[in-house]
Amino acid sequence: MEIRVLKYFLAVAREENITKAAEMLHITQPTLSRQLSKLEDDFGIQLFLRGKNGITLTDEGLLLRRRAEEIVELAEKTERELAAHEETIAGEITIGSGELAAVRLLPPLFKSFKEKYPNVTFDMYTGNADQIKQRLDNGLTDIGILLEPVEIEKYNFIRFSVRERWVVAMRADDPLAKNKNITINDLVSLPLIFVKRQSIRNELESWFREYIDDINIVATSNMSTNALILVEQGFGYALVVEGSLPFLDNSKICYRPLSPERTTTSVLAWKKNQPFSPAVKRFLDHVFGAMEH
Repeated sequence: MEIRVLKYFLAVAREENITKAAEMLHITQPTLSRQLSKLEDDFGIQLFLRGKNGITLTDEGLLLRRRAEEIVELAEKTERELAAHEETIAGEITIGSGELAAVRLLPPLFKSFKEKYPNVTFDMYTGNADQIKQRLDNGLTDIGILLEPVEIEKYNFIRFSVRERWVVAMRADDPLAKNKNITINDLVSLPLIFVKRQSIRNELESWFREYIDDINIVATSNMSTNALILVEQGFGYALVVEGSLPFLDNSKICYRPLSPERTTTSVLAWKKNQPFSPAVKRFLDHVFGAMEH
């Protein structure tokens, strides 16, 4: 299975049309068709359903698409890293993070690092800690910012001093918006939108321990942005970390801190014994230097 053929497969999956994909790839349509047929023969499965309105993927094709995207991304990342030399620090540093307050620490680090190494670029991936860890383990992301509690035995890490504050997001016209803060008792029986991650949910539910039988969880979400869309539409109240919420349009959605205050920390983590490009090594040294001052 060649990377080139996987790129052909992904092009057809995106275009849903062999002729269009062949034009985009600058190869002939018969050549592309032969490569796809050979790919199906090699796997011994059908990857495409060919119909009058175009091409769609079978269930097996959908699985291959997910894996092929990861493989191609990793291959391209590896090529960039191998092309980088110590003499000229260049390349891309990939950083994964949730929507956290700790992200505010990155721009000055990026700026000061770019002043030293202008040929370096940064790629930001947004996801929850479980998704970021999976990408770290697969080599797709170099460095992750993970919201605790999180298992970090496989990673080196720096714990940030920034505290991630838990808040309740609600519509701006909600009666609770008049409160300066929200107690657990205020939320009993209200429709709540919880965080998807199980370790975080366990902690949230521990805060409700004496009311655990009375809480009404109507939805979960792995990203606060999606949870806030549900809030804006009046579906419920979201328990989220404050993170990027200060950028909200307060005329539609507002948030109030929990009382007593609940906070947690986040860590900057990277996989132990992982070979990194010169750019990533220098950036980690840069972070350590900044944290010491």
